[in-house]
Amino acid sequence: MTGLSPLTALKGVGPKRAAILEAEGIASVADLFDYFPRRYLDRRTIRSVRELHAGELVTVVGTIRLARLEGSQPRRMRFKAMLDDGSGSLELTWFRGVRYFVSDVAPGDALAVHGRVGFFGRQAQMQHPDYEHLSGGGGEGRSDYDLFHTGRIIPIYSTSAAMKQGGLGSRQLRTIVARAFDRFPPGREETLPEELIRQHGLLTLAQAYREMHFPSSQEGLEAARTRMKWTELFYTQLLFALRHVRLERLRNACRFTRSGELTERFYGSLPFELTAAQKQVIREIYGDLRKEKPMNRLLQGDVGSGKTLVAMFAIALAADNGLQSAFMAPTEILAVQHYLSLKRSMEPLGICVSLLAGRQSKKERNTVLEALENGSVTVAVGTHAMIEKAVSFSRLGLVIIDEQHRFGVLQRKALQDKAESPHVLLMTATPIPRTLTMAGFGDLDVSVIDGMPAGRVPVKTVLVPEQAKDRVYDLLRHEVQSGRQAYIVYPLVEASEKIDLRAAVESFGELSSSVLGDLRLGLIHGQMTPEEKDSVMDRFRSGDLDVLVGTTVIEVGVDVPNASVMVIEHAERFGLAQLHQLRGRVGRGRHASSCFLVHASLAGEAGERLRAMETTFDGFRISEIDAAIRGAGNVLGREQSGMVSGLKLADPLLDAPLMQSARQAAFALAAEDPELRNREHALIKSCYLRHYHDRSPLADIG
Repeated sequence: MTGLSPLTALKGVGPKRAAILEAEGIASVADLFDYFPRRYLDRRTIRSVRELHAGELVTVVGTIRLARLEGSQPRRMRFKAMLDDGSGSLELTWFRGVRYFVSDVAPGDALAVHGRVGFFGRQAQMQHPDYEHLSGGGGEGRSDYDLFHTGRIIPIYSTSAAMKQGGLGSRQLRTIVARAFDRFPPGREETLPEELIRQHGLLTLAQAYREMHFPSSQEGLEAARTRMKWTELFYTQLLFALRHVRLERLRNACRFTRSGELTERFYGSLPFELTAAQKQVIREIYGDLRKEKPMNRLLQGDVGSGKTLVAMFAIALAADNGLQSAFMAPTEILAVQHYLSLKRSMEPLGICVSLLAGRQSKKERNTVLEALENGSVTVAVGTHAMIEKAVSFSRLGLVIIDEQHRFGVLQRKALQDKAESPHVLLMTATPIPRTLTMAGFGDLDVSVIDGMPAGRVPVKTVLVPEQAKDRVYDLLRHEVQSGRQAYIVYPLVEASEKIDLRAAVESFGELSSSVLGDLRLGLIHGQMTPEEKDSVMDRFRSGDLDVLVGTTVIEVGVDVPNASVMVIEHAERFGLAQLHQLRGRVGRGRHASSCFLVHASLAGEAGERLRAMETTFDGFRISEIDAAIRGAGNVLGREQSGMVSGLKLADPLLDAPLMQSARQAAFALAAEDPELRNREHALIKSCYLRHYHDRSPLADIG
């Protein structure tokens, strides 16, 4: 039988326990082997009683000489036993579950006990020690004992409430896993060829499984974790590597052979000089667009670094070559912002730009659809409405997706499928650490705008306790009286009985009637209709409103250079990326700007986030801190909850050297054998098809 055997094949696992384990995702013996311990306890320090010192955490091996239940009242009962190891006696006491110990611990039993040592006078004691029944007799012959739950490095497994209720604590799981090892030893079917194992100094799979569950030493455990992590990273990177090579060989894109009048006129229309970083990224994109294979590039740039301007150069080049561009944004506010910006810059060049969003009337929508299909519209800007079946392009050559992490993978793919092999530019204002970029976007070329436009002044960030926020509003009023504008952001739309936060709607009323009653305030939040939101935003952009009060709906897409103050209420409730994006709404003009983080507490992770905001404006550094705090998530699956998929053990931030090693091996293999047809790669192909191939179509769009 193999690891696919049912759990009921194991002693101690009946139908009831099997059902509990299956509910936790452990449906077979193979799943049990992959249910790795969450931590380990080193209980190898075995001492004789005469060597004990108060406060030590040690293991003692001996024989029970005395065992009795003490106390007459149920709540005051305790079970006591005396353990003799030949050098002295150790008093053991349990106060909970005492009835169990009456039947499980008796005079003559050989035990290994583990716990913290205390003394009452000269009597050594342990309270609530863990213990293990041994096969031999007592005394000092402890080398003959078969230690299992103590006297070694002990695996500690995660156990849910349902598992504990079903009698499946970490101790019971250890026993079940040990029985599974005895009957169905894992790792008989290797997942890596001998050559890779030898080249990279890895354990065999069988050795790694044994050390993961029952480590022989700290060094053995670390070697096992290295083997398991390297395997995860190798197959994740192989998925990207195979796609990267196949794209180069199998797909032909429209080549942008002309860099002509429109591109030159657009460059000549700019009232400022591009930054060195922008120029470099434009060269990289132009190089891609001139190739026969489709561009597949991720453009990273901090808030306000000028990513949209770079995208405009790509759009102008597409128009020079008679091709259409599709520009998709995650929200209507952001889509409208891009539409207005593109229209202002592109239409003087004769490039027609249209908006495609859900708020349009049927007549407006049909007009745009017809113009896209007959080619009279060169650039379409929109939201998810662009991926509907009714949307058809005449000659789509360039797809730009802004804030790409906010779209589901299949949504991005649906837009790309509007053309046979379009060039694709993904953009994000949420910088990603290099190691996470390699893990999550291994098949994409990556460009980074790591500089800011000339004249930009970093936003001053100030942490403000809740009780001191009155002075923030005084500063805000002073800025408005000087001709500037401001934002006030809240985490909720309406008050919650469970979360004691002042919601935007309630606070807007209070601010309007008293605190900032002398200023012109507007309210915006996600529950408003698109028309209502657009109306408020238009008034704020035009200067008819002094202060915009809202929720995180203004996190991206709001570009008002005159705004110089951002106040974030209950800042401890926001994520680090959100805080950085919100701060980026100010400091976009020539005026000195400030971001005030009003908080009720600086405890725990919230304090880490806020202090990081106070000390750095570098989005890439912030992203590293954020990833370190939150950990990694998922990118290959359909959901977009994080960065890395299929990684149970590896952490791209902490395991960067392993990531690089696995990536090099995967890309070298893909270059040599992109179809995995060579006989020596049969093992890798088999493992890849079993565990990773189903995700390949999704990875096709990064």
